Amino acid sequence: MTFRELNLKDEILSAIEELGYENPMPVQEKTIPFMLEQTADLVALAQTGTGKTAGFGLPVLHLIDASRKQVQALVLSPTRELCIQIANDLKGYAKNIRGMRIVAVYGGEDIRTQLRQLDTAPQIIVATPGRLIDLIERGKVELGAIDFLVLDEADEMLNMGFKEDIETILERTPDTRRTMLFSATMPKEISMIAKRYMKNYEEITVGTKNAGSENVEHIYYVSQARQRYLVLKRIVDLNPDIYGIVFCRTRQETKEVADKLMHDGYSADALHGDLSQAQRDNVMQKFRIRNIQLLVATDVAARGLDVSDLTHVINYNLPDDVEIYTHRSGRTGRANKKGIAVSIIHSKERFKIKDIERMLRKTFIQEQIPNGLDVCKKQLFFMIDRMEHVEVSEEQIETYMPQIMTQLEYLSKEELLKRFVSLEFNRFLSYYKNAEDLNLPERSERGERGERSVRPGGRVRLKMNVGEREGIDPKRLLGIINDVTGDKSINIGSIEVTNKFTFFDVFADQLDAVVSAFAGQSEVEVSEAKGSKSFEGGGSRKPEYRSRGSYGGGESRGGGYRGGDRSSDRAPRSSAGAGGEKPWRNRDLGDRSSRSSSSEGGERRSSGGSSYKGGSSSYKRR
Repeated sequence: MTFRELNLKDEILSAIEELGYENPMPVQEKTIPFMLEQTADLVALAQTGTGKTAGFGLPVLHLIDASRKQVQALVLSPTRELCIQIANDLKGYAKNIRGMRIVAVYGGEDIRTQLRQLDTAPQIIVATPGRLIDLIERGKVELGAIDFLVLDEADEMLNMGFKEDIETILERTPDTRRTMLFSATMPKEISMIAKRYMKNYEEITVGTKNAGSENVEHIYYVSQARQRYLVLKRIVDLNPDIYGIVFCRTRQETKEVADKLMHDGYSADALHGDLSQAQRDNVMQKFRIRNIQLLVATDVAARGLDVSDLTHVINYNLPDDVEIYTHRSGRTGRANKKGIAVSIIHSKERFKIKDIERMLRKTFIQEQIPNGLDVCKKQLFFMIDRMEHVEVSEEQIETYMPQIMTQLEYLSKEELLKRFVSLEFNRFLSYYKNAEDLNLPERSERGERGERSVRPGGRVRLKMNVGEREGIDPKRLLGIINDVTGDKSINIGSIEVTNKFTFFDVFADQLDAVVSAFAGQSEVEVSEAKGSKSFEGGGSRKPEYRSRGSYGGGESRGGGYRGGDRSSDRAPRSSAGAGGEKPWRNRDLGDRSSRSSSSEGGERRSSGGSSYKGGSSSYKRR
């Protein structure tokens, strides 16, 4: 099928032909004829990057009257970036339609500029919900005459908390409007909005509902939590032509990961909520034109970023919601190109992978974390391939060739190639020469410490030398573990508090991180519980607790520990990562020997002042 077969206006066809469009994409093949031939509302489910803007934009432009100076169509989008992008696309499609005006209104820009643009009513407004409501309340936008309402990336708008704003806007529009709701997934909130505000709507699905792109390969690596950053570097080094987004959970983690990557010589930058709009625009522009290869971002910050040729999406942490994973992975594998969604997980997160597999109806592949040899081989042949296909400027280099040939004439072809490769590659080989294996070892029932007793689920029981008489309860225990390890990925299982001691379970592959962190504490000791019978033999299991930040602010029992009072003398985080791996990309080699080789994944406390003594944060033995 071609666009000409869809019976669009000649002005629209000429514009899209100038843009190079010939054949409609699957979502456009379904939505354009429906909009032109039917009168019902529409719910269209398709992945981001599948051509949805043209899917609603072309029929809307065909149906509205350019000679009528009223707002006839409203398009709502979740972010400033997507709003601008949609408006620009619509302007491109409408450039040959005389009198057609399209205005984008969004937050983050001086409202006075947008007020001036609205002095003459446009036929189409593309808006973010918050700014649109502001303009409605100022009396600058009137929605009483609109014929078409489009909710683009509707699931994203709900995820960002726009439900009330959307409902406010919908209530300001006439009942006679046609509503088109475009979404990548169909959560129950979308269904509720459709049932409440849409009439006799038809649902069109391209692909499988709530499924990811068919062009995306899903793989994952299993590592220790404290080595997550090292695994990320291995993945990037194994893919020298990578162009992708690294997704983190929090702003702080985003900053830390981006700073480490940049310090280690990678082409990266961060995108998070603490950036000003100007800073955000600058980072996104650099990423779009490939001045940077890796964008480290939170889910919220990356919304609206539309780049069609990403090679990878990397989940530094798995999201809690399967729909968020769908959105992340949908940012690669667009426009019929192949993409790869990579997840770095801890052993305890395998069940999450299974859940996502069931929801997406796709198989995820576990791959071994590449070793130094794998990375070096890939980088070497990538460099050779670049050399083979480099564009040679004869005019610029010809002047110097005679002297070069004379200087190197004593070298054979083989020797010349060896020296060239060594010149470019020695640093890389040296960096990965003794690189550790980051793959999780298969632990036996006895474990690596001889008589270790591994409990069901791969857990090990630990014993802490404080208990109820020091004011310890499960909440305070979690606060202590958070403070001392500095690692919020530590998962705590069954907890038993006695008068003198506290027993708790950790995953076997997190044992070393916990025990090592407490080794420098003088008041609190943690060791493996030998022969503990608590919760053994089929008794009822206590609820599982997850360490999630400081538990400060509550009242302390007796002389118990207050989680909110933290020691300030943490040792600085090493940029070199775990296991002493140093940034091979960093050109400044002079200070390599002096760099810290402390373990990644948690700030270590110095043994000199890190014990919790005195004041309200004391839990001394009585």
